Amino acid sequence: MTTTLITGANKGLGFETARRLVAAGHSVWIGSRDVTRGRAAAEELGARFVQLDVTDDASVEAAAKAVEAGGRLDVLVNNAGIEQYTADHRVVGAAELTPDVMRNVLETNVIGLVRVTHAFLPLLERSAAPVLVNVSSGLASVASVADPERSHYHYPGVAYPASKAAVNMVTVQFAKAFPGMRINAVEPGHTATDLNAHAGRQTVEQGAEIIVRMASIGPDGPTGGYFDARGPLSW
Repeated sequence: MTTTLITGANKGLGFETARRLVAAGHSVWIGSRDVTRGRAAAEELGARFVQLDVTDDASVEAAAKAVEAGGRLDVLVNNAGIEQYTADHRVVGAAELTPDVMRNVLETNVIGLVRVTHAFLPLLERSAAPVLVNVSSGLASVASVADPERSHYHYPGVAYPASKAAVNMVTVQFAKAFPGMRINAVEPGHTATDLNAHAGRQTVEQGAEIIVRMASIGPDGPTGGYFDARGPLSW
């Protein structure tokens, strides 16, 4: 049985991904910073819960020990992420961007992803078919965001797109460093979740499609790529 850990899995895309993978036969760990919500999500899905705050070294180290004690790990889905908003609920744009805002977003979306990946690499390397899925965004594509013809990429935020562009580069470099793993970045699409105050154009069922697909690839699947539900994307 494939064992999978999903960060930020107590709600939204992480929860839907967990639900689909449990249904597909995976043994799933629900990683959640919030203990109450995480336990409730795990109980609802028939998964296992592990407290995991991607911004905290001790939390991540303890989670790695708990998963190791539970047996094995074959798939890691780095899903946890944040965006920053102003007091009147607008995305923080260039004029309002401060070092603290940028630091806060990078700490979760990039440093947290690296922290978790580093902690769980020894477990993944023991798997016969290890898979790493980094949840990115279409806003990470410089080619798309810079194209004036793509109006749906006219997004005022700076920190979130920059963080996801960094996630894409981390994905490429890790894929080169670990050729025995399948390591990819995915773009779920503009999905209605708490991240965007449920303003997304599609459902979590639709958004989770590419995450589930890339979490389920075999050892001959692609690696070092950037995909949405329709296929490869431009960096």
